[in-house]
Amino acid sequence: MRTIDKRLSAKLAPVLIQRAPTLTLAYDARCKSRFAATLDSGEEVGVVLPRGTVLRDGDMLVADDGGLVRVIAAPQSVLLVRAPERLTLTRAAYHLGNRHTPVEVGIDELKLEADPVLEDMLKRLGAQVERAELPFQPEAGAYGGGHRHGHDETFAEDYALAQSVFDEHHGHAHNHGHARSHDHGDHAHDADCGHDHGHCDGHAHDHSHEHR
Repeated sequence: MRTIDKRLSAKLAPVLIQRAPTLTLAYDARCKSRFAATLDSGEEVGVVLPRGTVLRDGDMLVADDGGLVRVIAAPQSVLLVRAPERLTLTRAAYHLGNRHTPVEVGIDELKLEADPVLEDMLKRLGAQVERAELPFQPEAGAYGGGHRHGHDETFAEDYALAQSVFDEHHGHAHNHGHARSHDHGDHAHDADCGHDHGHCDGHAHDHSHEHR
């Protein structure tokens, strides 16, 4: 069995690219650096690439015998997110980014892996969401912590923040006098903190609390 162990950065002649056997992979598989795969020709191969490699549609790989293999992004279940106005689409992008969700950014749409809870959140923000089967190629380099799905335990807090922003931008009254923190013994955490990086976007931090 051949082993694929290198990704080419050099530009190749179109004829070489077209003649190369292809390897069709969904996004999750393209994020792996070591796995067994089957080329579209039926040949079984082993893929052993440097850790952290994320393959993209059109990447050219080299096997241990010098043979070339071209990567194709497989169609998969995705959500296409659009909005009648840019503000709604921008807010949708913000809240998806706040959850470290891989997103493919288009001129007037966003694309993400299908997730029913994220789909519901996006619709409640006012976005138009359509399910489709398409190749998925998200922005690279922004997901060091991995992505979280809408069914995890922090969704309620993220959703509360999304709704708060939605209300503020649509002129609804917002009471800033209510208590926003929960006391966890040593220090207070903002109830609307939508992620686990120790800070909350858009809210002031009080660093005067005492540690006991």
